[in-house]
Amino acid sequence: MNYVMIGNSTAAIGAVEGIRKYDKKTPVTILSDEPYPTYSRPLISYYLGGKVTEDKMYYRGADFYERNNVTPMLGVKAETVDFDNKEVVLQDNVKIPYDKLLIATGGKPFVPPMKGLEKGNVFNFIKLDDVKAIKKAAVKGSKAVVIGASFSGLKAVEALVQREVDVTVIDIMSRIMPRVFDDTAASIASGVLEEHGVKLLMGTTVDEILGDDKATGVKLKDGSVIPCDFIILALGVRCNTDIVKDTGIKINKGIIVDERMRTSVPDVYAAGDVSEGYNFIEDAYMQIAIIPNAYRQGETAGVNMAGGEAAFRKGFVMNSMPILGLPVISAGVSGTKDDICTKVLYKPEENSYKKFYIRNNKLAGYLLVNDVDRAGIYTDLIRNVTDISDFEDSLGEEDFGFLSMPSGMRKEKVLK
Repeated sequence: MNYVMIGNSTAAIGAVEGIRKYDKKTPVTILSDEPYPTYSRPLISYYLGGKVTEDKMYYRGADFYERNNVTPMLGVKAETVDFDNKEVVLQDNVKIPYDKLLIATGGKPFVPPMKGLEKGNVFNFIKLDDVKAIKKAAVKGSKAVVIGASFSGLKAVEALVQREVDVTVIDIMSRIMPRVFDDTAASIASGVLEEHGVKLLMGTTVDEILGDDKATGVKLKDGSVIPCDFIILALGVRCNTDIVKDTGIKINKGIIVDERMRTSVPDVYAAGDVSEGYNFIEDAYMQIAIIPNAYRQGETAGVNMAGGEAAFRKGFVMNSMPILGLPVISAGVSGTKDDICTKVLYKPEENSYKKFYIRNNKLAGYLLVNDVDRAGIYTDLIRNVTDISDFEDSLGEEDFGFLSMPSGMRKEKVLK
């Protein structure tokens, strides 16, 4: 018996720990194209901003692999999987046999067709090596262009501001983080960015990256030129399914899995950002690209790989994101649909904004800007599909809390 995992991030660690609940001895092999022990990807912006050191980024202790009888093969790229012969084929044609396989290759940056991408000082923002390279270019007083006002793009911007870099953000959309923010929330966050000297160029695109060997600027669609010393591409992430391309495994945008994280191929599981897990709020299988879900998916896969019984249910999107001191938390659905009504509480003088998305007397999502108290309660209401009709009027108010709920419901939640 041999467990093999492709990927060395949160989902793989969850899978190892899931396996070890039922199988203490069978060897596990982890394959990763990165040379580092498992580390927390969300911390790369804090590393770039000087808030954490590299040794504080590791997701588990130095003895994790040895303690769990794991053989890490780091800095080794897996090229493809031979499902018929149950082998993972590495870049040097070495073949690693498996009895049970987990695919946890995560996401990969979306890179649009753009002239000049091959120039030096054009970086992605997804891995530790990316930010190590950016660090060398992001010296005090340098000029950066960040293409994309996404979640990762704004975290890159925050780190660059902390390094006293002059930052310009360019995005084709009319507002930052359009999947999460509405116009009001985007305006609040944009104001904070601009207060820190960030220039936002929205509703436009980059036609070309300028320079000879290295990027020296970008040309926009209107012909205007923005000079810079380096560029960060932050246009979003796609499921990294390259390793199983043309293999016959069932894929949509990501690898399709059931609630036990099984793929369409026997003895093959997938978890984390490469997979499409069940989002119970949307009632659909889709990518749920956040750390807690990746871990839970991996743990679920590991338990089932080892012969246990586990199911991944009630997954949904949630993000906690401070932007230069402005706290932002969102969860669940984030857009208005025919079956969704909203409740908004806005205090312009405090830059405080709360928006709740309600479907059939149930909380289906929320957005909190600059007032994130009770986010845990709101998340619990979503996860437990709680009927909020008895206290919907007080939802989000200053005095809202467990005491706002009926006594029976309050007792049940306290006991849980």
